[in-house]
Amino acid sequence: MDIFKYKHIIWDWNGTLLDDVELCVSIMNSLLVKRNFAAISLDYYREIFSFPIIEYYEKLGFDFSSESFETIGTEFIVSYEKKRAQCALMPDATKTLHHFADLGLTQSILSASKLDYLLDAVGGYKLDEFFMEINGLDNHYASSKVDIGVDFVARHKFDPASILLIGDTIHDADVAKALGVDCCLIANGHQSQKRLATCGVAIADSLKELRDLP
Repeated sequence: MDIFKYKHIIWDWNGTLLDDVELCVSIMNSLLVKRNFAAISLDYYREIFSFPIIEYYEKLGFDFSSESFETIGTEFIVSYEKKRAQCALMPDATKTLHHFADLGLTQSILSASKLDYLLDAVGGYKLDEFFMEINGLDNHYASSKVDIGVDFVARHKFDPASILLIGDTIHDADVAKALGVDCCLIANGHQSQKRLATCGVAIADSLKELRDLP
C-alpha cells in the first residue's frame, strides 16, 4: 500500500482508535447472564459481532418479541458510557495520528456511535486537533454509516481515489466500497482476522504497522 497516494484518512473509532473490545464483551456478558444466557468469550465475540447490531443481538439469542431491541440497546449503551472512560486508546493510536498529520494528510472520523457520545469521547482523549470533522449517527443503535460517509465525501469534494478508510470490521470494508475509497482493516479490533480476510482489502495487524508503510 502506497500511503503517499492518499490525501485524507477516514478513521473508524470503536475498535480502531479506541480499545473498547473487552469492555463490550464484559457488558454484553452482564446482559446475557441477567437473562439466563451463557456468557461468551472474546474469541467467540470476534466471530459473531456484526452490523447491523440488531443481527448480532439475534445471534446471541435475544428474543425481541418479549423485549425490544431498543430497550436492550439502551441498557448496553448506558453501561458502556458509564465505563467507556476506563478504556485506553489502541496501542500507537496517537503516534499514528501524528504520523499521518506530519505527512500532510487530513483526517476525519466516521463512526456508528451516536454523535454526541462520540464527540465527548474524542474530546476526552484530547484528539480533537487531529480531525477536520467527526461524524457519527443520530442514535445509539449502530446501524449503517454509509449515508453519512457519502455526504462527507461529497460536501468536501474529495476525490475518492485520494481517501483511505481505516477500520476493524467487515462493515468498514462495505462502507469503503460504497464510498469508492480504499480500505485497510486492523485485525485487533471487534472482528477476527479470519473474517476480515474475506473482504479482499488490505489488512494490518496493528496501527504501528500502518506507520511503517513506505
